[in-house]
Amino acid sequence: MASLQELLAQRADLEKKIADAQREERSAAIAKVRTLMAEFGLTAADVAGRGAAPRAKAGTGAKVPAKYRNAATGETWSGRGLQPKWLRAALADGRKLEDFAV
Repeated sequence: MASLQELLAQRADLEKKIADAQREERSAAIAKVRTLMAEFGLTAADVAGRGAAPRAKAGTGAKVPAKYRNAATGETWSGRGLQPKWLRAALADGRKLEDFAV
C-alpha cells in the first residue's frame, strides 16, 4: 500500500498534467475559433451575440390589468393563472366571481 506522501505526490503530478492538458486544448480551441472567424469574416461582436438580435414578440412581459379585486384587502387578480387563495376561499363561501369584478 502506498504511503500518504506518495499518494500526495501522485496527485500533485496528476494535477500538473491536467493543467497542462487544459492549457494545450484551450490554445488549440482559440486557434480554431480564430481560423473560423477569419474564414467567415466574423467579428468578436458577432460571436458574442451583440449584433442584430432577434426581437421579442410584441407585448412580451407586459402586465395584464386586474379584472378582480378583493375590496377588503385590495388584493387583485388578472384572471390568468391559478386563482389566488383569497378568491378561492370567497367562492367556497358562496360568493360569485362577478362580486369581485373591477
